[in-house]
Amino acid sequence: MSHTVLYDPEGILAETLPLDRDPHLALVAAVLAWGPHPVGLRAADCAQISLQLTGHARCVASDVRRRYEALPKDSELRPLTQATLRESVRRLSVPSSNTVAHVQNRARLVRALYLALDRLDAVQPTVAP
Repeated sequence: MSHTVLYDPEGILAETLPLDRDPHLALVAAVLAWGPHPVGLRAADCAQISLQLTGHARCVASDVRRRYEALPKDSELRPLTQATLRESVRRLSVPSSNTVAHVQNRARLVRALYLALDRLDAVQPTVAP
């Protein structure tokens, strides 16, 4: 079995890929519906969900950043979007862990990033290539 590793430090390839929004938001809703000690949830499950949400948060944050940079300098959305991006950098700098609290924090981050993306989309509708 062979595979090819793509080197894309600027994230050019990811720019053209659509976000898989619905399944991730369903996962976010499920995670946020958990209590503090969900029955039957193992640490390994939390670790996998955390990795999934972390990766997706990075993709959404990248999309938010691209749209933020395209905003006019006097846009009212700039300060709010910049605050969301700063918070995402801070939260994503925390190493992943296998706790329910950490997974729920990642879920809240994904939700916040999608809210920012929706605000930006309302001002700048995306044009299909």
